[in-house]
Formats: sequence, C-alpha cells, structure tokens
Amino acid sequence: MRPVNHVVERLIPSALVFAIVLTFVVAALGLALTGATPAAVVTAWGDGLSGLLEFMTQMALILLLGHMLANTGPVRALLTRVARLPRSAMQAYVFVFVAAALASLVTWGLGLVVGGILAREVAAQGRERGLRLHFPLLVAAGFAGFVVWHMGYSASGPLTAATPDSFVSEHLGAPLPITETVFTTWNIVAAAVTIVAVAATILLVSPRAQDPVVELDVDARDRGVDVDDDVVTPADRIDASRLPTLLLGLLLVGYLVLHFAGGGSVTLNVVNWTFLALILLLVRSPFEVIALTKDAAGNVGEILLQFPLYAGILGIMAGTGLIELFSDALVAASTPQTFGVMAFLSAGVVNFFVPSGGGQFAIQAPIMLGAADSLGVDPSIAIMAVAYGDQWTNMIQPFWALPLLAIAGLKMRDILGYTTLVLIVSGIVFASTLLIVSS
Repeated sequence: MRPVNHVVERLIPSALVFAIVLTFVVAALGLALTGATPAAVVTAWGDGLSGLLEFMTQMALILLLGHMLANTGPVRALLTRVARLPRSAMQAYVFVFVAAALASLVTWGLGLVVGGILAREVAAQGRERGLRLHFPLLVAAGFAGFVVWHMGYSASGPLTAATPDSFVSEHLGAPLPITETVFTTWNIVAAAVTIVAVAATILLVSPRAQDPVVELDVDARDRGVDVDDDVVTPADRIDASRLPTLLLGLLLVGYLVLHFAGGGSVTLNVVNWTFLALILLLVRSPFEVIALTKDAAGNVGEILLQFPLYAGILGIMAGTGLIELFSDALVAASTPQTFGVMAFLSAGVVNFFVPSGGGQFAIQAPIMLGAADSLGVDPSIAIMAVAYGDQWTNMIQPFWALPLLAIAGLKMRDILGYTTLVLIVSGIVFASTLLIVSS
C-alpha cells in the first residue's frame, strides 16, 4: 500500500482546493464543449452560488446535530459502558466496526464521532484488562463503519429526492419517498451483507498472537465537553435548568408525532428535527446545549464554505448544457442492466473530488436521473448508485477520516491498508447489488 499512501499523504490537496479546481475545470468544459461565452459561464456560476442554501443548511445541521448527540452525557456514558463488552482482541475490532456502522446508519455525523470515541475507549479499557490491541486497526474499524452511511436514515441523496421542492424535483416530477430507496428490501439486505462481509475481512486481517501490534501508549480517552454551568445570576439559574430544553424537546416530539400521524414522510428536515429532539431530551440544561454546539461547530465550517462552490458548479453545468452532454455520454456507454454499476463507479471517482455526499449529489444527481430516464431505469437505482459510490471511496479519500485521525493521533497511512481492503470488499457488494436489481 505504500504507493497509495504516498499519493494520499503528499499529493492529494485539501477538499477545498479540489472544489476550487473543479470549478475551473467545469467552467473550461462549458466553454469548450457547449459554445457558451465566458460571460455566460461566469453568470451561470454566480447565479448558481446561492442555489443550494437551504440544502447546505440541512447538511450542516446533520453533521452538527450528529456530533452533539454523540457527545451528550447519556450517549457518552452508554459508549463507555459498551466499550467494556469485547473480551478478546478479535471481538474488539469487530465490535468497534459494527457499532460505528450502526451509528452511521442512524446519522453519518453520529457514526464518525462514535467510531472515534469507541476506538479510544476500547483501546484504553482493553489495555487495562491486558488485551493486546492493534490501535491502528481499531481506528480503521471505527472509520470503516462510515462505508454504509448513505444507506441509512441520514442518507442525503435519497432524503433530498424525498423532500418536496428540492433541487432534483424537476428531474423526478414528484418526491421519491425513502420507502423506494433507503427502505427497500434490496438496500437493507445490501447494508447487512456489507456489514457482515467487512466484519469478516477485519477478522481475517487482524493480528494474531505472535504478530506485532501498535498499542495505545497513553490513555487518550476524551472526557467529553466541558460545560460552564456556574450559577451567579437569576438568568444563570434559568440557563442551568433542565426545564427549557425539556419543554422544547417535548414540543418537537409532539410535532413529529403529528407529522407522521398525518401521513408525513421522512425528509431531511424531519431527520434533523428528530436528532434535535433527542438532544434536547438528553441534555441537562441550555448551558450544555451551548457547550455542545460550540464543540461541534468547528466540524461544520469547511463544509459550509464548500457548498456554495458545489452550487456554482451545478449552476455552470445547468446553464451551459453540460448536464445534458454528460447524461447523453452515460446513456451511450450504458444499457439498462449496466447503468447502475456505471453510475456507481463514476460516483466513486467523483467522490475523490467532491467528498461531501450532499455536494456530490447536487452535481451528479441531475446527470444520473436524466440518463436513467432516457434508458428507462428506475430513478431509485440512479439515486442509490450515486449514494453507494459516494460512501464507497470514502474509505481511501482522507477528507472524512481526518477528524477521527486527529483524535486518535494517527495518519492516513496508518489505516489506509485496512480501509483499502474495506473498499474492495464493499465495492463487490455494492456493484453486485446494483446488477441484481437492474436485471
């Protein structure tokens, strides 16, 4: 894996630079392939910059609220308790992966944080019990859980398709409920098979008794978010009271109950309000909400800056006609049976340049849905193919691994060998799934 490590560590720039470079690449393609004038390209780009503001806010909230939920006192206490469950090294590696995968299926923001916390906790508690645990593999297992996030409850692509008046509405004609994407039998089975296959792979590559391991040499457990809850004034007493957050949380629960009782569907907004309700019910006070928000906010900033660039890219593609050109090219290279796999592979490649699932969906979904319509392919296959491709190459794209690696004190090269194997195994499952449902 050394050549791959070299590329990742030394030659791949930041995701922000990728977004900037991609902007100029798409602008050049618009000029070269469509006959658009420079002024038309710049105008399309500028008009598009604000085109995803609502979507950008929804994506930022998913990451923010997922991070906050994972760091609430009850959730952290639960993670600390369950970290005691593994009784052997083999159990520890698989446990961290499965727990991170299940958390990622709930929400991707939660999955990333849970993977990091559990890797540290299991390593520290295992060391206290005398287990020889290879810490890089524990961290890799925690990150590997992210390989199924786009098949779950916070899947940005399918949820966008299910949201009325989203930017893909004109390509779908009507919202596509998640019962036809995330909650289809074939997607649920694919997620289960992926988890089992990756868990088996982790077991196969885990160090044996005589193999050298790199153990956690210090107790790196994070003690959680510091809450400044000193009560000095009457206003502080209100901020330290559980009542305001509890009442607001119950109000949100009431809204969600009425929403679903009235036949409402799961959308990006509903997912975010679900997580916000859980946070409000679990925290001790507004003081804790403020502390959790401040702690999570640092993870959101870079994504917020990139989304207007993705929107501008989409603006160029739509304004110059590049979407139609790319869609026609995909149609020419595919059949109804192979379209899903072709879309999946192309999404995997695009994810290197646009590592945000929401940003990637904004760029690729219009192309894929147009091609699917021309080939007579179910739009759910196009949507899930993009979702699968996005989560797939995250395993060797360092963007989402960086926060976890910073917590663990490791570099991408320390886990890349393991995550590359996860890429291979999960890719076989994803491609096979799309071939089967397309036949």
